[in-house]
Amino acid sequence: MNQSRLEQLFKFLEDDPNDAFTLYAIATEYRKENPQKALAYYEQLLAEHENYVGTYYHAAKLYEELGQSDVAERTYKKGMQISRQEGNMHAFSELQQAYNKMMGLDYEDD
Repeated sequence: MNQSRLEQLFKFLEDDPNDAFTLYAIATEYRKENPQKALAYYEQLLAEHENYVGTYYHAAKLYEELGQSDVAERTYKKGMQISRQEGNMHAFSELQQAYNKMMGLDYEDD
């Protein structure tokens, strides 16, 4: 975690407490060293910025890592729904692949 970058992000957040990108960047900074704190920011994004598509993949992955498969599944599904509504088929595809892998539905032809 880069402390100076985190400090700068919190300054940005003071200037605009509703900026989805800043919240996302803070969550990303916390991701490795403090997953619970990262999750809190991801959950804030999911609640307050439902159409910020990038959150769904990372939040769902973190739920998976924390052993919350049921929440991860719901998050992937919601992300696929939102990304489709937003016309973001790249995000939809990434979410679908991650969801399929989590559910054991990914397979390769031999």
